[in-house]
Amino acid sequence: MGTAGAESVQESGFQLPAPELREIVDAPALPSLSFSPQRDKILFLKRSSLLPLVELARPEEKLASAKIDVKCNGKSRMPFFTGIGIHRLLPDDSLGPEKEVHGYPDGAKINFVSWSPDGKRIAFSVRVDEEDNVSSCKLRVWIADAETGEAKPLFESPDICLNAVFGSFVWVNNSTLLIFTIPSSRRDPPKKTMVPLGPKIQSNEQKNIIISRMTDNLLKDEYDESLFDYYTTAQLVLGSLDGTAKDFGTPAVYTAVEPSPDQKYVLITSMHRPYSYKVPCARFSQKVQVWTTDGKLVRELCDLPPAEDIPVCYNSVREGMRSISWRADKPSTLYWVEAQDRGDANVELSPRDIIYTQPAEPAEGEKPEILHKLDLRFRSVSWCDDSLALVNETWYKTSQTRTWLVCPGSKDVAPRVLFDRVFENVYSDPGSPMMTRTSTGTNVGEEDINLNQLKILTSKESKTEITQYHILSWPLKKSSQITNFPHPYPTLASLQKEMIKYQRKDGVPLTATLYLPPGYDQSKDGPLPCLFWAYPEDYKSKDAAGQVRGSPNEFSGMTPTSSLIFLARRFAVLAGPSIPIIGEGDKLPNDRFVEQLVSSAEAAVEEVVRRGVADPSRIAVGGHSYGAFMTAHLLAHAPHLFCCGIARSGSYNKTLTPFGFQTEFRTLWEATNVYIEMSPITHANKIKKPILIIHGEVDDKVGLFPMQAERFFDALKGHGALSRLVLLPFEHHVYAARENVMHVIWETDRWLQKYCLSNTSDGKCGA
Repeated sequence: MGTAGAESVQESGFQLPAPELREIVDAPALPSLSFSPQRDKILFLKRSSLLPLVELARPEEKLASAKIDVKCNGKSRMPFFTGIGIHRLLPDDSLGPEKEVHGYPDGAKINFVSWSPDGKRIAFSVRVDEEDNVSSCKLRVWIADAETGEAKPLFESPDICLNAVFGSFVWVNNSTLLIFTIPSSRRDPPKKTMVPLGPKIQSNEQKNIIISRMTDNLLKDEYDESLFDYYTTAQLVLGSLDGTAKDFGTPAVYTAVEPSPDQKYVLITSMHRPYSYKVPCARFSQKVQVWTTDGKLVRELCDLPPAEDIPVCYNSVREGMRSISWRADKPSTLYWVEAQDRGDANVELSPRDIIYTQPAEPAEGEKPEILHKLDLRFRSVSWCDDSLALVNETWYKTSQTRTWLVCPGSKDVAPRVLFDRVFENVYSDPGSPMMTRTSTGTNVGEEDINLNQLKILTSKESKTEITQYHILSWPLKKSSQITNFPHPYPTLASLQKEMIKYQRKDGVPLTATLYLPPGYDQSKDGPLPCLFWAYPEDYKSKDAAGQVRGSPNEFSGMTPTSSLIFLARRFAVLAGPSIPIIGEGDKLPNDRFVEQLVSSAEAAVEEVVRRGVADPSRIAVGGHSYGAFMTAHLLAHAPHLFCCGIARSGSYNKTLTPFGFQTEFRTLWEATNVYIEMSPITHANKIKKPILIIHGEVDDKVGLFPMQAERFFDALKGHGALSRLVLLPFEHHVYAARENVMHVIWETDRWLQKYCLSNTSDGKCGA
């Protein structure tokens, strides 16, 4: 096996991996599909799999955990579509020829694609980046004719642009949209004074208990508040297809709008001052109101204060009304949930949640009706009609989930339990209820299905055949294939895939997916270098941990950063081997984290070596996020298993998140030894095998800031460990830019070629 291409260029700037790897990274992305409300047309939404780095480099403000693209006044780094194709679904269930939506400028970036309720038009936003035209960078609303594909701007004026930080637009009816726009009165952004007026002060002299998992990018001062107001304040506008625009209410920081099923009312959510410097914007003061669709305020449902005191405990929630929405089976009936335990999951109380319903405009003195009382935490409700609704509740600590059959129209019919199970038990999962679309555009549960008119969209795939969509029609059960997507990486079309089963030494059954390169023959080729790529998971029982997840017949899809890419370099890849961390009864998983981690890895390595497909001296370990954390631990505690490691975007010092991490709900002061033992940085002196650390330079996910990688690398260097740190410019937790992804693959390939492929039994080759 050669190493050509791994270091074909000098180490300066961005590098490109070997051609066979580059080809897979650049594989075309499959289009997304969108059915019309009448199910007679399908949109093929075309996209690129990766963004250019210039997209990530766009000016960005991070305010109260909101990431804002200041040029387009929307969410930063929004994935976008590059084209829209319209296909008619013909009577024989085949697709008609594609009609391209046309009329918008070349190079346009398309977002927020939405069908009108009658399926005759398609709304979407367009952004065109022109250096000499600042207004073109803003998002404008366009409308396309679903028959001809002809598109034009909704408004003639280029000054009416989307404010897409928290919303975009919704169809109110077939001819009107309610749109989040940048207020016409807005001028230049506020400027920061060069000389501060005083120190930044936060106080807790009231001795309140305010716990946060160390969220970054919170508001820090009045200037941040002003910037937040500037970019998030929107003017709602009613836009008609004739191009007219009418202001709806006054400018505010609107976060959500939801028309009622009968199109008579709109549920509007906004946030307002006073803002908090202690929590992200999702916990700011929140107001929810009901308006008529012609712009008249009906009533205010609630005005909630900042939620600064939600306990850092799973199933803890905000006090007051939450999950406010419309009943899908009624013209204009609201429902919502209120916690009875003040939102604190540590409080033992029955009931814990109550679901209420009420008309949009209740009669004078009419109080909300109680739909159902829950002892666990509300999760969701699926509406059918007055005789049936499915209510789901869940509780993390016990892994319990329960589904109730409720009769909304009669208090005389007692609710009864349909399912009561442990959610980590995948074998007992009943699935989701079948829903049908109503004439008002909502989705409700279907009780009576007419099999003579039933058509179902299904997908078919195999280990080597990409997913294709089919229409299955009754009563003949005729299946018609409607897509014919080409294989995205033909050089790996004949890869070998097998779901293997084995046991951990404590008897827990484990599984993994073993991939082998195309044409591999064990009798001729012998054992291969192997890449072990995993992610630990917590469980509360051995039975659940040992269950098989996934299918051996799924298509072997690959993201641009997938470990499977290295099949093209003739590596075996052990993908997703089970790494269960189990805490049964009163025991918690992390109390025996390292022991169970090593035991799971040993079982997997022993199995692939026993099969003769992996060379025991040439097995590399890697992972992303919690998988990177795992990689560091395995190199420290199981160096006999692996010759090198690749750790992408990991957390290496758990004391930096002292109020919990992953599924650990104990604090640093409650479980000090757990935090220290689970921090790879405290074991840096034990890591003797080569480790490649990669991290996004602006990763702001809680507990995963770049400092984690930098300090871990410093600790490794301090002990003379063979290590390398790569910080990717403008990248967050998941790598998005083509230049960076190509470089990640180049770095990983270089590491594998140098410290795995060339490794000898003494583990010193390449060092």
